[in-house]
Amino acid sequence: FTQIKLECPSQDTWNSIEEVNGILSNKTKTYEYVQENWRRDDFFGYQFLNGLNPMIIRRCSELPEKFPVTDEMVQGFLPQGSTLKSEMKKGNIFLCDYERLKDLDGNEIKKKKQYLAAPLCLLFSSQGKLIPIAIQLNQEPGPGNPIFLPSESEHDWLVAKTFVRNAEFNEHELNFHLLQTHLLGEVFTVAIIRTLPSCHPLFKLLVPHTRYNLQINIMSRIRLISADGHFAKFTAIGNDSLTTFLKRAASSLTYSSLCLPDNIKERGMEDIPNYYYRDDGLKLWEIIFKFVSELVSHYYSDQDVQEDEELHAWLTEIRENSGLENSQAGFPESFRTVGELAKFVTMVIFTVSAQHAAVNNGQFDFGGYMPNFPSTLRCPPPRQKGTTTKDSILETLPDVSTTVNAMAVVYLLSQNSSDRYPLGHYPEELFSEETPQKLMTQFKNSLLDLETSIDARNTTLDLPYTYLNPRNVDNSIAI
Repeated sequence: FTQIKLECPSQDTWNSIEEVNGILSNKTKTYEYVQENWRRDDFFGYQFLNGLNPMIIRRCSELPEKFPVTDEMVQGFLPQGSTLKSEMKKGNIFLCDYERLKDLDGNEIKKKKQYLAAPLCLLFSSQGKLIPIAIQLNQEPGPGNPIFLPSESEHDWLVAKTFVRNAEFNEHELNFHLLQTHLLGEVFTVAIIRTLPSCHPLFKLLVPHTRYNLQINIMSRIRLISADGHFAKFTAIGNDSLTTFLKRAASSLTYSSLCLPDNIKERGMEDIPNYYYRDDGLKLWEIIFKFVSELVSHYYSDQDVQEDEELHAWLTEIRENSGLENSQAGFPESFRTVGELAKFVTMVIFTVSAQHAAVNNGQFDFGGYMPNFPSTLRCPPPRQKGTTTKDSILETLPDVSTTVNAMAVVYLLSQNSSDRYPLGHYPEELFSEETPQKLMTQFKNSLLDLETSIDARNTTLDLPYTYLNPRNVDNSIAI
C-alpha cells in the first residue's frame, strides 16, 4: 500500500466513483487512460483485442441459440439497412462467451454473498473500432435474463458491462494467466528436469526459459489460491468454484490454442484491424520459430528426431502431467520431423515468455482501476431492465477493503523481477559450438529490429501497446 501510495477510506461501500479515482496517487499513464475512458463502449471493445485478455474473443458466423439477438434489437447500432447476417458474412461480428462460469456459486466475503455471471457479449467492428451491441448476463435466455443494449439507460448498460468485466477477471486470471502460462510452464519445467540430461541440446535451449517458474508457482499456491489466499478473501469465485472453473478450462485446452498462428486462425481473428496483440505476437512467434528451427536443424535430421528416446520421454512427461493426453486436445503423441519438433519447442518458449508477458504485465495498468476489472460483485445480475441506479452500481461494486487489496495484488504481479533477463538474453553460455552461438546472436538482433518497429508504431497510438515489445518480454515466468 505504501509503495503505490494507496489511501484506504474507512467506510464499507464507495460513496462515488470519484472517490475510487482519488485513492491512488502513483498511477501509470495507461492506468490514467483506463480511469478516464473505462465507461466508453469503444474502449470496452478495445480491451478484448489489446487488454489483459486478448484471447477469448472470436469472430461470430452464427449466433448460438442461447443468445437470441434479433435484427430489430441491434439495427440502430449497425449501418443503415444492414443486418446481423450480412455483417457476419463480412466478418464484422464478434462474440465473447463466458460459458465456463455457468452455474458457479459465488464466494462469501466478510459473511456477505458475492455473485458471478456467465455472460455473452456481441460486438460489431466498424471503422477501426470494436463496439459492444448486446450483452446477456447468463447462459439461459428467458424473461429473467434480458439482453441489454447500448440504448438502455446509462446505468443499465454500465452494470451489464461491469458483469462482463468481472467475468473477464475470472477468465483472465485463472484460465489464460494461471493455467495457460504458469501451470503449463511448470509442466514444461519439471519435464525438462526429469527427462533431459544437461548435455542435451534441448536442455541447453530450454532451461533458461524455466527460471523462477517453480518458485513463483509455489508462492502463488501459498498466497493466491490457498484456502486463506487472495482468491478466497477478495474474489467472487473463491476457492470452491475456482477448482471447478480450472477443471473446465483445462478440459477445453488444445494444442492449437497454444500455437498463436493456429489460435488466431481458429478464432477468425486474422483481419480485424488494430489487433496489436496479434500483430506483435505473430512477429514474435516467427522470430522464435526461425531461431528454434535453425538450431534444432543443426542437431537433428528427421530420423534423429524419431530415434531420440530422451526427446520422446520429455514429450510423454508433458502429455501425462498436463492432462492433455486425450485425442481432442490435439497434442502430438510423438515427433516425426524436425518441423514438428521446432513448432512444439516454439510453443513452449512462446508460452513462458511472450504469452505470459501479454497476460501478466498489464495487470496494474488495466486491472488496478477497480471499476474496469472488479474481482467480485456484491449484488446479483439484474433480472429485468430499468432497475439499476447510480447507488445500486456502487452497492454492486467491491467494497473498499476488497478493492484496495485487489489493487495491491495486481500491482505486485505487474512488477519486474529484480534480476530479469529479457527474451534473447542468456546469462549462461550453455552452448559452446560456433553455430548455436551465431544463431543466438541473430535471434537477439531480430528481436532488436522488432523493438524498433513496435516503438515506431506506438508513436502513432493514443494508447501504446507495449506488452509484446521484446524489451518487455522476460525469458521465463519470473513474476
